[in-house]
Amino acid sequence: MSPSRRRLLQATAPAVLAGLAGCTSDGFGNSDQPTEYTLSIDTVDASPTEHALYEPSDDALFGDPARAALAAIIPDGTHRTYGFTPLPEDSYVAGESRYFQTDSAVTGRQEMDRTLVRVESLDDDAVGDSDSEDSGEGTGEESIHVDSLNRPSARVIKILHSNSATRGAGASADLLRDDAYVLRRPAERDSRLANGDLDGRVITMTEDGGFPYRVSITTESITETEQTTQAIPVADDEAGFREVVFAAEIDAELDGESLSRSARDLLDRALGGEYTEATPLSTEYEAVLAALGVATADDSLNGRLLWYGEQLYRYGLYIHQPE
Repeated sequence: MSPSRRRLLQATAPAVLAGLAGCTSDGFGNSDQPTEYTLSIDTVDASPTEHALYEPSDDALFGDPARAALAAIIPDGTHRTYGFTPLPEDSYVAGESRYFQTDSAVTGRQEMDRTLVRVESLDDDAVGDSDSEDSGEGTGEESIHVDSLNRPSARVIKILHSNSATRGAGASADLLRDDAYVLRRPAERDSRLANGDLDGRVITMTEDGGFPYRVSITTESITETEQTTQAIPVADDEAGFREVVFAAEIDAELDGESLSRSARDLLDRALGGEYTEATPLSTEYEAVLAALGVATADDSLNGRLLWYGEQLYRYGLYIHQPE
């Protein structure tokens, strides 16, 4: 966590707001149109420590590898995976009345056989309808609708579809090895893609047969990165962990004395919703933005945490500049 994400106690900060109230230029010399600043604040239905703790999901695809890793690393073990990390980086986890933060590092590489999945885009009229699994209505080739597959297989096909649709320019490209998806997670290696059942089959992205792809599955020897995950102790009890969370995760911690009454009233109106002003901003709004540590923001931001009135909130600032 970078220092900028640490606790910000800014009761008064007139200096950082010197240029904010007059910030009416759109960057092209037009100072006639005001800039809008919208503060959004949502209630978080959890305590700061509950919110900070990572809990694996119930699904087999991501949840099972995470639970296996946690069982291995807490309190002082290690866990190795190849080609993927089983836990989110720097996650806080609890075990045996102690608290830890997960950490992963590259510790080597290994040559191994992996199953790779590729798809070839087909013309829509080359296949029949695919209202359900293995449906083949119409004049085209029998096809399978992607949503009839279980999640490990369907997710892979959708990632490959996204990569094809964006011609490798989308975010899905980061999940691929060139044009292929490598089956690495246990649920993927137990899926229909892994057992070869879908090799050569046509899978469509819509029920009416739209966006059809022919699946190609191969087994290849590739070099995988070895990832070692461990747990770093950060606190011996809940009280100590609370201090860790407030130091590393809470962006603004305010109480009744942190703001003037008028600024506090404005903040209270924004809680659980939104509040917008256009430049020049009121003195009260400037004080609230300063206290939240966003007075000098040049771009919109979100996902910050506020502790105020014994309640946790998530807030963001959205900046709308005239075009």
